[in-house]
Amino acid sequence: MWYYNGFWGMNFIWWIIWIVFLIWLFATPWGYHRPRDTSYDMLRKRFASGEITKEEYEEKKAILEKEFKKNNFTS
Repeated sequence: MWYYNGFWGMNFIWWIIWIVFLIWLFATPWGYHRPRDTSYDMLRKRFASGEITKEEYEEKKAILEKEFKKNNFTS
């Protein structure tokens, strides 16, 4: 047959697989799989940069901890 060692045999399927893989590889945004900052991380950054005072930091931290405990124990 004319397609036995040519482009239309199993090689055609492999070409499709490689093309789909390369499109997926280059079309996926690089920061897509990066974990997002949690509320606590953002609070720590604000405190470290001097945006909020120690009292505000402690107050907001207590609120976040209370919410965290409430959400984890009610599940």
